[in-house]
Amino acid sequence: MSLPSFLSMYQQLIAAPSISAIEDSLCMSNKEVISLLASWCESLGFTCEITELEQGKGRYNLLAKRGEGDGGLMLAGHTDTVPFDDSRWNYDPFKLSEHNNKLYGLGSIDMKGFFAFVLQAISELDATKQTEPLLILATADEETTMAGAQQICRHPNLKPARCIIGEPTDMTPVFTHKGHMSTAIRVIGRSGHSSDPERGLNAIEVMHKMITKLLIIKEELKNKYSVDHFEIPYPTLNLGHIHGGDNANRICGCCEMHIDMRPLPGLSVQELQAILLSAAEEINTQYPNAVSVIDMHEPIPAFSGSTDTALVKLAEKISGQPAVAVNYCTEAPFIQQLGCETIVMGPGSINQAHQPDEFLAMEKIKPSQEIISKMIKASCFSEYTQTTSRCEFQLELKAI
Repeated sequence: MSLPSFLSMYQQLIAAPSISAIEDSLCMSNKEVISLLASWCESLGFTCEITELEQGKGRYNLLAKRGEGDGGLMLAGHTDTVPFDDSRWNYDPFKLSEHNNKLYGLGSIDMKGFFAFVLQAISELDATKQTEPLLILATADEETTMAGAQQICRHPNLKPARCIIGEPTDMTPVFTHKGHMSTAIRVIGRSGHSSDPERGLNAIEVMHKMITKLLIIKEELKNKYSVDHFEIPYPTLNLGHIHGGDNANRICGCCEMHIDMRPLPGLSVQELQAILLSAAEEINTQYPNAVSVIDMHEPIPAFSGSTDTALVKLAEKISGQPAVAVNYCTEAPFIQQLGCETIVMGPGSINQAHQPDEFLAMEKIKPSQEIISKMIKASCFSEYTQTTSRCEFQLELKAI
């Protein structure tokens, strides 16, 4: 089997729905995307390992490898997309549409399209000159639980030296980012008739006390923690959704609020969880067992990177852009657990991610392809001095 053209790969990836969502009714299997990628990788001489996620539900990881031993470069990305609102799209989300020099489609930059870039770049290189292992990782459920990345980081025989995660950064290397926590605050009161308030416990009123504490926590985090690399240099806490009660003349028996927290590197999710639990405990001393704090998904830690690694230096030199810190999160903290130097760098703008009419600007295709190709060459091909030694790898940067 020969590799399809770049645009054909793009079209087929977009046409294979792979939505992941917290709501089971919206979830789809990513098996079709994984099967496409596996067949294309095999046509380029890769050995493929497909693994169903431990919680099942038809979601799979793909690990493809060409070359023997440890080390080398891994190119990683996720195969799932967010759900979409059909009423806000002007194009078919599952059909690659070209208009005004843009390629529209769900996953065009976040981030199924990255695999087309990677496979196209590899197909143009002489496999006989490959001197280091080359790996492609395609994960499931990044947009929800990151279960795919959490499972792969426990792989017993996966030891790449370096990894590039192809999230949309306009090919700017990202060396660090914040984490993410989604937490439900649930208050259980006692319902009753509004004419006799003392016979019930109004959950909205108790939630008001919890909100007051959360707003104090928000300011304390802002004043206590700061990392200058970030555009927003402090941890954030957002009150995102609240619902309680069912009628004006009933005492509210249940109120639930969903909050979003973004920890900085150096601020652990365990510390933030403890802060929330402590705030709830204070209210529960007055109203026993009224307030619960519930993780809506496994918290994602911040990605703590450095600007002085060989991979970052290489990416800066090839892309011509300094490495940056970003406020959103990726699979990087889990991939990093494999012991590899890790960066986030891929085609497309993050401003298009999770948006209606998601698109890739076509003028970015060629320069993005060139950067990806040079990163692969410098890491795994004999046109450059190949080594997993950090100091020798850094010396090689001068020759690129």
